[in-house]
Order: sequence, then structure tokens, then C-alpha cells
Amino acid sequence: MLRDALFHHVGIAAESIEKTVALFVEAGYSIKDTVFDPKQNVRISFLQKEGNSLLELVEPADNNSSVGNIVKKVGVSAYHFCYEVDSLDYSIAQLRHMKYILLVKPEQDTAYSELINSAKFANCLVRLSLYYELTQKDVE
Repeated sequence: MLRDALFHHVGIAAESIEKTVALFVEAGYSIKDTVFDPKQNVRISFLQKEGNSLLELVEPADNNSSVGNIVKKVGVSAYHFCYEVDSLDYSIAQLRHMKYILLVKPEQDTAYSELINSAKFANCLVRLSLYYELTQKDVE
């Protein structure tokens, strides 16, 4: 994919954050917070564990959420990988050159940014049924 991209988290579709988080808490993860994303019509929680990558639980708010379709078809499952990049514009151009399709235009997402404390933007790309999300490093 992108040589300089750093793995950030794996997104997990879940019917219920509360039910799913219990499994990860037993494994030593702690929940950071839960926010509602009106653009995707989902609730999002990040889980962290010392020495491990972040996990993002994504729960559909109702039946009109695309994540709801994933949960209906396959249940709780990993469905995207997020990579941190220095420049979204540059990385998107590279991925488009490799035939990835841009699903959502990059934009500032304050709730999401505050939740993971590093992203300025989030963005989704897909190719061959692989769903990637990019997050831009926070420039201070």
C-alpha cells in the first residue's frame, strides 16, 4: 500500500459496543470513550491496551448505517484498517494511482479527532473489497 504509512487501528463492526467491549476488557483492553458520528450514522469507541494497536468498535445507530449491513451479513468482524500518513492529499493521489476508489472526501471530524487524539482528518478508500481508512498526523 503506502510505504511510509503507519498502522493506526483496526475497525471492528459490532452490533452492540457494550456487549462487544466486554470481550476485549477481559483481554486487558480499556475503553477510551464513545462518540456518535452523524455522517456515518454510527457510534464509535476506541479500545487500548499497553503495547498493542488501537481497536475501533463501530456500532450502527440504526438500520440505515452501512456498518449495519456488515453486522447483518457476518456479525462482529474486522472490516477496515486505518493507517496514519503525513499528508492525506499525497496519499490519496498515490492510492488512486493504484486503482483505489475514494469513498468519502477528507474532512475535519472534531469528535473523531478528539477521540483518538491524533487525527485531523479521516478518509476511506477501497480496492478489491479491502477497506482502508487514512488519518492525517496531527500537526502541532
